[in-house]
Amino acid sequence: MRICEIVQQVLSTGVLSIEAEDQLRRMLSKKYDREDFQAFMKLQNAAMVGLVRQESRLAQPAALRKVA
Repeated sequence: MRICEIVQQVLSTGVLSIEAEDQLRRMLSKKYDREDFQAFMKLQNAAMVGLVRQESRLAQPAALRKVA
């Protein structure tokens, strides 16, 4: 799978899962082409304007959750 494919999937769902975030981090540490770089920049811009939410930032630690 390529960076641009992951980005397309994230943009279609609007959520960057923890797994996809980890996968992108690993892929970005290796060689990638211009198309993948542009796709990643598109993802960053979508996150900055609120079109994509990061699952890692949505999850609350168990200690902070209220018990009903």
